[in-house]
Amino acid sequence: MNPFNETPIKLDSAFQNFKELYPKPYNKREVDPYTKTRIILANGAEFEANWFSHQFARNIQDTELKRELSVTRDQEKQQQLKISLLKPIDESILEHTISYEQLAVDLTAELAKREPDCYVKTALDFALLEDFDHLYRYANLLEMEQGIYAEWLVGRYTEIMPGRPTIAHHRYPKDNVKRAINPCTADTQTMLSTMIITAAEQQTMNYYMNVTNFARSDIGRRLYQEIALVEEEHVTHYESLLDDKSTWLEKLLWHEFSECYLYWSNYMTETDGYIKSLWEQNFAIEVAHLLKACELLEKYEGKHYLEVIKNPEFPEPLSLHENINYVRKILKDTVQYTSVKEDYEKIKNLSPNADFFKFQEILIPTTQIVPSHNVIETYIRHNGIDYRYQVAENPIPELRNRREDNVYVGRTPDATTSTEFFCNE
Repeated sequence: MNPFNETPIKLDSAFQNFKELYPKPYNKREVDPYTKTRIILANGAEFEANWFSHQFARNIQDTELKRELSVTRDQEKQQQLKISLLKPIDESILEHTISYEQLAVDLTAELAKREPDCYVKTALDFALLEDFDHLYRYANLLEMEQGIYAEWLVGRYTEIMPGRPTIAHHRYPKDNVKRAINPCTADTQTMLSTMIITAAEQQTMNYYMNVTNFARSDIGRRLYQEIALVEEEHVTHYESLLDDKSTWLEKLLWHEFSECYLYWSNYMTETDGYIKSLWEQNFAIEVAHLLKACELLEKYEGKHYLEVIKNPEFPEPLSLHENINYVRKILKDTVQYTSVKEDYEKIKNLSPNADFFKFQEILIPTTQIVPSHNVIETYIRHNGIDYRYQVAENPIPELRNRREDNVYVGRTPDATTSTEFFCNE
């Protein structure tokens, strides 16, 4: 599929009236888990596109170009709002959070499995274990407060058990900044992967920051607060990988190309007929946006789109699906790593005065104030053991004890052992 070969709709025909903008929400008891995650992913892509356009407009002086951007930006906002309203009224914030974390786990795993750039793959694998642990923490809070087993919300496609414990995720901010990819040499898949995962994590961060004060309990508010701060780390982590050499108009082209790819992927993999039709509709809108970006690139910079996107054929559709074995392998191999500037290092190899340890002491003078730890400890105190859904024992022996939350793995030098990250062939 090459979206540049598609015949675009007229741009103004993409505007919708208020009746058209209000969709039929899914039934939370019947919907496929991956339909929900596709909706969240598309919502995040639209948020990213809209706010990229706002930042673009704030950094240029050409009024006519600002006007051109305002048209597609307003349509992106219409798309985002319509997609977000597919979530039904009777789905709680915490239930919806489970879908956010399932998306984070299975999207990250899928992108990592197909990523040709070893450095980018390592970045994905590293953060994967942290979102995996977030799912476990939120799932325990959900069962404790609402009596709902998260395994049914994720369709038992994604395991629910400890990953790298959330207490270990808090790093000195400078250690989250990575090395940017080179758009001149990066594969199309790599360009798409970095943009997609940044948009997805940014959407997660925004959601948690906005709903933290709506949580039903103090312990819930504290958990959202903690994990929202980790998502801020993840956004820094992923956005630093993004192409930092292209012009604003070149980046606009890549944004529209990425959205086209996501809607095409959603259409190709969707199982719900009604929502599949929405993906088709949005793909048509994005093709119009893409070709408008081509027009602006040629008008203002005299460049053809092939000078920017050298291989415009889409990769295979992005499919959200079960990744249990992959996640288990990454957990077994890399749980004891942390991020150090542009690279990653085992905790045991850090110097005693490393920034990681200093920052941990600032945020965590005692483990008893850490919300993610307290959620599990509270659940265990009430129920005897924590809540999990797992197909076998945790691959990390130190994370198998269901009567005590481990606060050492991924955080102290001798908590467990890890081998190393691996690249795709």
